[in-house]
Order: sequence, then structure tokens, then C-alpha cells
Amino acid sequence: MVLWLAGVACAAPSATPPAPPAPVAPVPAAVDPSASLEEDTAPSRAPGPPVESIPPELLRAAEDARGKPFPERMRAVSQVLLGRPYVNDPMGEGRAPDPDPIARYDAFDCLTFAEEVLAWSFSADPAGAAEVRKSLRYGDGAPVDYAHRRHFMELQWIPGTVKDGWLRATTAEYGTVITLRKTVSPSTWKNWASRPKFKLTDAELPLGEMVLDVLPLPEALRVADTIRPGSLILTVRQDRAGVPIWITHVSLLVSDGKGGTTLRHATKIGDDDRVRDHGFAWYLEHLKSYTNWTVAGIAVLEPVPQDVDAP
Repeated sequence: MVLWLAGVACAAPSATPPAPPAPVAPVPAAVDPSASLEEDTAPSRAPGPPVESIPPELLRAAEDARGKPFPERMRAVSQVLLGRPYVNDPMGEGRAPDPDPIARYDAFDCLTFAEEVLAWSFSADPAGAAEVRKSLRYGDGAPVDYAHRRHFMELQWIPGTVKDGWLRATTAEYGTVITLRKTVSPSTWKNWASRPKFKLTDAELPLGEMVLDVLPLPEALRVADTIRPGSLILTVRQDRAGVPIWITHVSLLVSDGKGGTTLRHATKIGDDDRVRDHGFAWYLEHLKSYTNWTVAGIAVLEPVPQDVDAP
């Protein structure tokens, strides 16, 4: 599952961050070959991997964190996935046009990592986590197919997960924001060079106004220590005429266990593509090095704490 945000800027340093690596060429990753264009008769229950394929350490971490504050759940669940390789397009619907599995634990891109951590933080039960994953990725009650996948963050994934009650937008709570706005019309899609990468009919492409509050990088650096653990950090690029995306990366801000936070994400920064930690301030400074497609700032989402039981 490659979404328009995976594969642009994903990475991490240790407690003493090294000098920033050479700038990663921030070419927007595109390709979201997930879900199916076939006539869909998917059942309402969300498909998921058999229990025996779920790492036992993940099951234990989710169960042990049950009932704890939500940021602690996210930290515990994500901790056991550290070191997993970064792979573009690792998940799909298990059938054409994207035969990749709907869930797997040996590889992630930035969004599938975030979705999986959220799913297991909302529910310690495999069936419950599968339902959360389905809702995040497709929407409540939607068929599990390519056409219904939330391919586009600004027009689908963010408004959908907020509307469904999983997340809330908190960017403006931390500092002075700028608000990006853009109207996406049929002509936007027709003229976009990456349109052919999406196996969607013209009628299946989302239309309407993209709206996003953004903390500019200097403001984000100023308030970085105040952003709550458990938040999702979205890397937002400068608007480009005719391009229907701004967001190119998703990270999780987790507690470092010492009263501070660290950025945890599936990343392509550097030569070691994997799930890893970065210092949050280091990462924000590193974003200044992206010159091919400059970074406008970050947006912040926060999970709405709840417990999802098995269906």
C-alpha cells in the first residue's frame, strides 16, 4: 500500500543525534496500489491476518498496555516494531490490483506503521484491531477495496478519520498556524502527472477543498517540547500548483520514558530504511535541508482515547 506520503522522508537518530545526513531528495512518493476495482461484495467484518501470524511480542505488548493512558499504549505497541524494514507499498487487499496482504508485521511504510500502531492501541484484541484498521483505511462500513481506500491524506484519510471519531486535529493548540487551502477539481486530476499511478476511475477520485492548519517550521521548533506524546506528526510540503497533495510523511510522537518525547516512524532517511526513532527537534531541523520540494511545516493529529472490543 503506497500512499501519497510514503517514501519521501522517513528516518531516525539516537539520544545524541548525529550531524544531519545528506539531504534526502524529497520526491513525492506516489503509488497507492491498494484495494480493488473489482465488483466488491466484501463482508462487513474486516479481514486480518490469522492470529498465529501476529508476533507474540505484539500481542503481549497490546494486552499489557490495555487500560493504560493512550500514549503509553502507543509507545508499548510501537516499541516492539522497532527495526522492521521500510518497504514501499507493503500492504494491499490480498487481491488485484494490489495482492499484498491487508496486514503484515515484517515491513511497513510510514502510514501503514502509524495505522497498525493505532489499531493495536485502540484494541488489544486481534479482531478488534482488524476492525480499527479497516475503519482507518477505508471508513466505517465501507467495502475493503481499492476504490474505497483512503488514498489521499488531505481529501480522504484525515477528514475521514476525524469524522469517524478516531482522531482530532490539534495543530492550532500549539502555536501560530498558517492555513493552506486548495480546490481540487476534475481538471486538477486530469493534468496531474502522477494521475496514471492510481487505478481509479475519474468518478472515484475525490474532489473538493483541501484545508489544513500548519505550524511553520520555526514555530514548530519553538513549541516542539509542548506537543503531547501520542500525537501524529504530518510533514507538510509547500503548495505546488496543480498538485493535489501537501503531506508526504507521517510519524508518531511517543514518550521517551524520561519526561520527553521522541519521533518514531518507518523512514527512508539515510541508508538504513526501517522503523526507528529520531529526536523530534533534530527531525524538524533536518526538514530544512529539503530543497527540491521545500517543507512548509507540520500538522498535528491526536487520537481520541477509546477501547474497541472484539466484534
